[in-house]
Amino acid sequence: MKLAVIGGGSTYTPELVAGLARERERIGLREIVLHDIDPERREIVGGLAQRMLAAASYDGSLLVTDELDRAVSDASFILVQLRVGGQAARLGDETIPLACGCIGQETTGAGGLAKALRTVPVVLEIAARVSELAADAWIVDFTNPVGIVTRSLRDAGHQAVGLCNVAIGIQRQIARLVGVTPDRVFVDQVGLNHLTWVRSVLIDGHEALPRLLADHGDELAGGAGQSRAVLEELHAIPSYYLRYFYFHDAVLAEQRDGVPRAAAVAEIERELLELYRDPSLTTKPKLLEQRGGAFYSEAATQLVASLWTGDRDVQVLDLRNNGALPGLAGDDVVELPARIEREGPVPLPQPPLPPEMLGLVQHVAAYERLAAAAAVSGDRTLVHKALLAHPLIGQVPQADELVDALLTGGAEHLPQFQRGALA
Repeated sequence: MKLAVIGGGSTYTPELVAGLARERERIGLREIVLHDIDPERREIVGGLAQRMLAAASYDGSLLVTDELDRAVSDASFILVQLRVGGQAARLGDETIPLACGCIGQETTGAGGLAKALRTVPVVLEIAARVSELAADAWIVDFTNPVGIVTRSLRDAGHQAVGLCNVAIGIQRQIARLVGVTPDRVFVDQVGLNHLTWVRSVLIDGHEALPRLLADHGDELAGGAGQSRAVLEELHAIPSYYLRYFYFHDAVLAEQRDGVPRAAAVAEIERELLELYRDPSLTTKPKLLEQRGGAFYSEAATQLVASLWTGDRDVQVLDLRNNGALPGLAGDDVVELPARIEREGPVPLPQPPLPPEMLGLVQHVAAYERLAAAAAVSGDRTLVHKALLAHPLIGQVPQADELVDALLTGGAEHLPQFQRGALA
């Protein structure tokens, strides 16, 4: 198997390389390609990846390149983990909405929209080359906002699936709390990317959520950034990202008084790259845990292995709904358990969401549809409509201000809107 990582200069990459090294025999991995357009990151991260693979006695090949066609040609899997504009763009995603009186977050709300507008065209260009040079390859998207990027890939006809680490993170937390190995825990997480609830937890095949809420409600609530009362009322564990909706005003106040996460991550990345330069380093450093993306390598390698072997295991993925979740369109991209066949993942039918969940999911699904269309078309009106549709914005004055601010602040990465303006 040949596997290519687009955005291979990411500080996440050593986490991924560690997982691929562990699973290399299971999936017959013979060639890894790390593609990145940044020469410094290629040298630093690629060097560490080479040392890690050598320490793991990997006897296949590693190629580090800036040539996209060379990277994807004849690959079986393309993992996409890029960030258009880098951490500087992320800082804008988090601060521009704040200046307009809205929550600033890089994957949801106005910041998530800004990131989608920059990211979708680039990912679609990559996917077009994959279609030409590796027609049977699976594109696995880890790039946020995963739901919108995956929708755009599927809308364009590409063989793609989205992947998020929230579900595996909750699974590992529960396993620690009850003292079992993670493989004994199954979380039934349902919704949209970064808008999900765990409505069932099976331990050794038996329902355990009521007991978990009773015995470990405080710990589970803390991990979700929620109050225990919310979990008990919903009879579910919301993802951490629901705090932006359920505690909107408190989060907004925190952000106004705090340091943007983008600034903290930029400093962590600077320190990580310095560590990665060390020629004696052959393992991922402890500091990488602070970068985010916990258990990314496990989630990614599990998915790749299952798609490769068709072992029919069940994983939480982002994929077309196709009727699995009542109340949403068939072409909406949902996040829920799917059985993985050799032909691809099949979403498992879900019980209907209760009204307090379904209403929010439908609201955000409508926004995601508009956001994906805006990113491809370069239509300012669609950007405005997407902002109005999002429940974290939803007001004309803020939408008016944000359209100009987002499209001006990220103009160098938004050529589709410049073409529209010139026309």
